[in-house]
Amino acid sequence: MLSFILRRLLSSIPTIFIVITLSFFMMRLAPGGPFNLERPLEPQVLANLNKAFLLDQPLPVQYLHYLGNLLHGDLGPSFVYRDFTVGELIAKSLPYSLILGSWALAVGVTGGIILGSFAAIRQNSAFDHLVMSFANIGITVPSFVVAPILSLVFAVILRMTPAGGWGDGGFNNLVLPVIALALPQVGIFARLTRGSMIEMLRADHIRTVRAYGLPQRSIIVVHALRGALMPVISYFGPTAAAVLTGSVVVETVFSLPGVGRYFVLGALNRDYTLVMGTVVLISVFIVVFNLIVDILYALLDPRVRYE
Repeated sequence: MLSFILRRLLSSIPTIFIVITLSFFMMRLAPGGPFNLERPLEPQVLANLNKAFLLDQPLPVQYLHYLGNLLHGDLGPSFVYRDFTVGELIAKSLPYSLILGSWALAVGVTGGIILGSFAAIRQNSAFDHLVMSFANIGITVPSFVVAPILSLVFAVILRMTPAGGWGDGGFNNLVLPVIALALPQVGIFARLTRGSMIEMLRADHIRTVRAYGLPQRSIIVVHALRGALMPVISYFGPTAAAVLTGSVVVETVFSLPGVGRYFVLGALNRDYTLVMGTVVLISVFIVVFNLIVDILYALLDPRVRYE
């Protein structure tokens, strides 16, 4: 297993390199720049800023300079937040995104697996149709619709929770963002679990353990659910990376100081280094969680071996 982990980590380096390269040149090719303000700067001031941030150099030179800094763990200075480096901004905002994302991911995975499992056990029943209807609503209604509605109903009309802000990070401040972020994941995990659970309940080895007279609860939890989680885990990897590194819409609507907010502001202001920093962060998270998914495969399915 250790050699497999090392091989996967080494093989992920070219992938991250390609992502960084494409993102770097796509950002530079977009119209506008970090210092193209509504009120234009004096030509001498603009020239000094471009020189300070190496924007007056050819793109290949800028690219090689960025890669060199990145190899030393330096994400560069922010073009907009000039008193901070990108590393400092990410270090300050990432804990908020991780807390919010962890709660949303826990709710989405746990709720989706439980609802999907019970829906599969009671296939074609009223409960099954109700769960699938709820899942379809959660998947199809986007977060930029759900988040303002939750804020309007529970914060403005009912005055049960704050409309936004982190506050003390307690339940009242996080309940609405967590629901808005977890609702699509509950629907997706419920549908995945239901489909794979139905398939597993009809498998030959499940018929065999039923013939041995095992209790229904043992058949479902120990034998069927273990195999049914395989497609769920496949989806878990990239989803965990996206949720834990912040939701752009949810963090913006609820004014949360997470990574997603900086990504939006960086893209709007053409803050190249800030956007690149978030891209690198998300790429690393995806690689790590995909590696965790592969390890979980081997733990859940004894037929999977990497040696």
